[in-house]
Amino acid sequence: MTGTVYQKYEPIFFQSIGNPFIFRCLDGVLIDGNDKGISKVVYRSCNGRDRLGPLRMSDSTWLTSEMQNPLAVGQYVNNCSNDRPANVCYQEFDVPAGFPVELKQYLPNTTYSCAQQRPLRCVVLVALRDVRQGEELFSNYYTVVS
Repeated sequence: MTGTVYQKYEPIFFQSIGNPFIFRCLDGVLIDGNDKGISKVVYRSCNGRDRLGPLRMSDSTWLTSEMQNPLAVGQYVNNCSNDRPANVCYQEFDVPAGFPVELKQYLPNTTYSCAQQRPLRCVVLVALRDVRQGEELFSNYYTVVS
């Protein structure tokens, strides 16, 4: 799941109004994967704030009209049904402290707070079977592998 990562105590009221792209992790952490409106503005602001010299600490190409980052597709997964079974599932993942700084520019997540007390939370997709190029992705929105 791509987007701005909020700890459970951080404000997300205005971003959440009419927003179907907010993912709630098992521990209450929220990831706002909306690429429009105030969510987009907040992500761009946090993305611009977090730099280490010339290196960005997150990717913002998912906010553009052209899909450039294959790590940024989580917000486009649809809910499965009896007719369309899940072909992917969600896996929560905290980026380890030793993750190479030069690779962070490819992660499509950023933290809302600049005072980072916790590792960056990502939610990755795990294929439940072989997925063909161009195939629509389906998951159960209410099942998270932990």
